[in-house]
Amino acid sequence: MASHGTRGRSGGRPTLEEVAARAGVGRGTVSRVINGSPRVSDATRAAVEAAVAELGYVPNTAARALAANRTNAIALVVPEPETRFFAEPYFSDILRGVGAELADTEMQLLLIFAGSDRERQRLAQYLAAHRVDGVLLVSVHADDPLPDLISQLEIPAVISGPRSAAETLPSVDSDNYGGARSAVEHLLARGCRRIGHITGRLDVYGAQRRVDGYRDALLDAGHEVDELLVVQGDFTEEGGQRAMRELLARDPALDAVFAGSDVMAAGARQALREAGRRIPDDVALVGYDDSAIARHMDPPLTSVRQPIEEMGRRMLDLLLTEIADDRPAVSRGLERRQVVLAAELMVRASA
Repeated sequence: MASHGTRGRSGGRPTLEEVAARAGVGRGTVSRVINGSPRVSDATRAAVEAAVAELGYVPNTAARALAANRTNAIALVVPEPETRFFAEPYFSDILRGVGAELADTEMQLLLIFAGSDRERQRLAQYLAAHRVDGVLLVSVHADDPLPDLISQLEIPAVISGPRSAAETLPSVDSDNYGGARSAVEHLLARGCRRIGHITGRLDVYGAQRRVDGYRDALLDAGHEVDELLVVQGDFTEEGGQRAMRELLARDPALDAVFAGSDVMAAGARQALREAGRRIPDDVALVGYDDSAIARHMDPPLTSVRQPIEEMGRRMLDLLLTEIADDRPAVSRGLERRQVVLAAELMVRASA
């Protein structure tokens, strides 16, 4: 067998064709192994990796990218204002997960904000020029035109949570319905009966599913759902504070609140304190995300934990699979993957 560093038959650096011949596979199979495609058997992957090691093959990444019409770059697109990105731990946790998974690849990550019409138009032009190999879309609203635009351009994309139950793009989400149910069931178990809910923006499917979980937990426990106890928020601290004041005005006797995010729960806590309500003695409080905000709140906040970093890692893993898949987009569409990760209630002093 050739030793590591052996030159190819051409006398220069070993070629992809020589690796394929040594492994007994086709050139395309070697390319898929090198690009990390999952559509290769373990035995074939081992044979190719052994041939790479024996021949001392070093991929020419620049040439490979040109030959495959690749840029070796992906975009993390956030269709929100920059202020929200930096205010909410959700986004930084997603970014951390994506970055951790990206560290072992040759891909570059571009962070792009598209919260205004002008930014969306600029992004559309950028993507139409095929300057990235794929797109990660975070915090997508139901009426956002970006996912359909990206699909039309046939750019591989993965979104953080489906836009609806009929989502066609690959997505990674946590179990919003189950997480909300567990929060309300916990409040019922500790004796709460007038449980308010501060929702997120209801053009976000995940927020809708949390409302569904809230309602079903009450109904299954034999309680009616009082629509006066459901107030829409917007995932901001100010929105949570405003919604909490509205809940107190509608029902001063309420004894618990389930907020659709930790950031909104922080706003709700401020409104409760202004009203002289003690947490959890007068009003129990539960958030969602289990962010650093939850752990550092006074009292520490009971919250539904989303594995957000893991969501970021899985999003990138799905996207790299899409990029490596050289079949037509129509064929890939038959195998769209919707990944749902478990959510877990973290019980602390607020409830």
